[in-house]
Amino acid sequence: MKPATLRDVAAAAGVHPGTASRALNSATQNLVNRGTVARVIKVAAELGYQPNPIARSLKTSKTGTIGIVIPDLTNPFFPPIVRGIESILEPAGYSGLLVSTDGDLSRERTQVAALRARQVEGLIIATALLDHPLLEELGDMGVLTVMVNRRPHLTNAPSVIPDDAAGIRLAVEHLASLGHRRIAHLAGPANTSTGVARARAFQDAVADLDLVSDPRLIVTCKAWNEDAGAHGLRELLATSSDFTAVVAGNDLIALGCYDVFAERGIDCPREISVVGMNDMPFLDKLRPPLTTVAVPHRQLGEESARLMLDLLREPDRPIRSVTLPVSLVVRASTAVVSDTNIAAHDRHR
Repeated sequence: MKPATLRDVAAAAGVHPGTASRALNSATQNLVNRGTVARVIKVAAELGYQPNPIARSLKTSKTGTIGIVIPDLTNPFFPPIVRGIESILEPAGYSGLLVSTDGDLSRERTQVAALRARQVEGLIIATALLDHPLLEELGDMGVLTVMVNRRPHLTNAPSVIPDDAAGIRLAVEHLASLGHRRIAHLAGPANTSTGVARARAFQDAVADLDLVSDPRLIVTCKAWNEDAGAHGLRELLATSSDFTAVVAGNDLIALGCYDVFAERGIDCPREISVVGMNDMPFLDKLRPPLTTVAVPHRQLGEESARLMLDLLREPDRPIRSVTLPVSLVVRASTAVVSDTNIAAHDRHR
């Protein structure tokens, strides 16, 4: 059978095709009587009518799609953010097109070009570096862009981020309350706003709490992943002295610490306590379960989608950015400092 057309739906519902089109578009349904909307939707379902998004985009120059750019599809931090974005976009009549850059700037440029070729109406980007020429180019071209989880320099775009400084401070205060004074930090990459903000917050918290401030207790990881975390902890063990706890830049870096604990027979938390950041899924299944700072993943996505919808409605509205609160989740990877911590250090260097 020939697929039903919009004209077929309109004829069966007894309305003009333009009215049927508005009734079937969630963004314009408010322009049509509720009874008519219900009737048109019922008829469309009975006829098996499927809207043609290509035809609609040719007529309106609107595709109803938003590009979502993330750095790593395998990182458990990002799927809840994407789900949050979708939960806001879909009721507004938009769908998301997702791409992962694998942290590769050339791949990112290619993927963004592909999204623009599909005529996405805006981009929600989670890959931003502190200095990011592509973002500046997109801004110069007038591409509607929202940053999520990162806030780069020199980019005039709305952003949604967790309160990184407050989160790191919660981690340091928790360890200090357990008696730890020599606390190390495995910082995230220095070319990301999150890495820089968390490292700065760590140094500020150490100073404010009158803990031991030692440059050897801070190692900057080259990536936000497990391998980088393991490499960073090995460097700490080789070069620094007598630290009893680690604040990791994120949970994946903390998981790298667990790898080193296993290879060197280090008892966590009896010998070294560790705190992560993000509270990604399944951390409670680790041995020991990881103490971490919980970030509202889904809400990050929801708020970034709302900022995008605001831009779509009012492209010239003042730039608005959102910082979301975080909380500490205490599990079994942290414990009161003891003589065991100090004695164990030299044994595992």
